[in-house]
Amino acid sequence: MTSIQIFNYAGVFVFAATGGLAASRRQLDIIAFVFLAAVTGIGGGTLRDLILGVPVFWVREPGYILVCAAAAIIVYFSANLLESRYRLLLWLDALGLSAYSVMGAAKALALGFSPTIAVVTGILTATFGGVLRDIVSGEPSVLMRREIYVTAALAGSAAYTLLLGLSAGPEMSALLAALTAFAVRGGALYFGWTLPNYHKVGRTPEELKRDGIVRSE
Repeated sequence: MTSIQIFNYAGVFVFAATGGLAASRRQLDIIAFVFLAAVTGIGGGTLRDLILGVPVFWVREPGYILVCAAAAIIVYFSANLLESRYRLLLWLDALGLSAYSVMGAAKALALGFSPTIAVVTGILTATFGGVLRDIVSGEPSVLMRREIYVTAALAGSAAYTLLLGLSAGPEMSALLAALTAFAVRGGALYFGWTLPNYHKVGRTPEELKRDGIVRSE
């Protein structure tokens, strides 16, 4: 099994586990656990394959569905032992994002697409499953948190594409790129790293009155 295949299965399992944790926070039944785990585990890869115009990976290899089901069952019987499930969800999501940013970029490059497309598919693969999980389960969206998220996926997919272009080898490139993505996202979770936010500069009350938007008293 190659390093990219290991990243594939690891990414699916870890992301599926976050889907199970989201189901546990809503106290759902085992079928809902499996459903949320599958949506989260294969969602990003499904979008990637549809964009690249290739057969969806889990249709050709149903073993990925079994990996999602296994993750859901493990979480179903162990989630009650965890003290802070949401915090664990975020850290597991960071692990899944790191692996998925690499596998998304790797598949695009293997199919002959440009480095730009590889970086984009890496980002989409790494983030879409988590977004679906949060929408379906009603969790606060990871995209709406102030800490760096998409940027970590960008760092991972760009690092893999760059390292592979520099002939670092697929295994070393995958490992270093995944560590890069995890370092960025982990740092955001632990230290609260953020990018500068947009702040709209409003007009003063005097300017509003001058322009006739607010009447003078």
